[in-house]
Amino acid sequence: MIEARGNLFDAAVSCLGEPDPARKQALTLAAAESWRAGQLSADASGAGAVLDLPGRPARPELVPPRDLKPRKLTNRQGRGAMIHAVAHIEFNAINLAWDAVQRFRGMPADFYHDWIRVAVEESEHFGLMHERLQDLGYAYGDFPAHDGLWGMARATAHDPMVRMALIPRVMEARGLDVTPAMIERFEVAGDQETAARLGVILRDEVSHVAIGSHWFRRLCEERALDAGALYFDLLERYLPGGIRCPLNLPARRQAGFDDTELERLQLLCRSARVA
Repeated sequence: MIEARGNLFDAAVSCLGEPDPARKQALTLAAAESWRAGQLSADASGAGAVLDLPGRPARPELVPPRDLKPRKLTNRQGRGAMIHAVAHIEFNAINLAWDAVQRFRGMPADFYHDWIRVAVEESEHFGLMHERLQDLGYAYGDFPAHDGLWGMARATAHDPMVRMALIPRVMEARGLDVTPAMIERFEVAGDQETAARLGVILRDEVSHVAIGSHWFRRLCEERALDAGALYFDLLERYLPGGIRCPLNLPARRQAGFDDTELERLQLLCRSARVA
């Protein structure tokens, strides 16, 4: 029996710091249940220190993105590598959700409610992909992976407003853009089961990006900042390489992007192509 501690931030640290994926999933569910039951206090004065690095298993080997080979879905190994890449993203997403909880103390209770919910759903997504890996004879860690998501987490650790702008509304929003094509590729390859599971992930990720949009705008409003202008200032500061396209405009609208933002993002895409 896994018991969450009485302090939310300590429970979040335990979830974040756990290296074993299965135990991280179990701790996540236990902490979420304790939070919903009112058994965890969000009193930062009684909490331990913030954890700067997440727990991870010894594998997968982390390599630069350029060292990852293209994944063809015409064979078992290629499908396994692609599914593993998604599983790795979802494992990181569990950590990112718990990091938002444990790092940004003194936020409204609704903030913690939202990101605990995200942590639970990301844990479910990891389980969906890991099951498919096992169906193919693989496990998480059998393929190399990259560390791009956590690099951005380090860069945004100083401010929840910047975190909300750049993790959900850039890194996770990219998943909204690429997942439909990934689903189609698995369908063409005859893997309807993986395609269906990716559909579940896409549905949930729209709401996760929407949570980021909500809290980014709310924090901007509290600080009397122009969210639209600031968002693009942050893109220029933190992503000098620009935005990758094409954009999934319907999903991004559902996730809280307005038409002005989408028009400007598309102009950035075109500028990047011209350059």
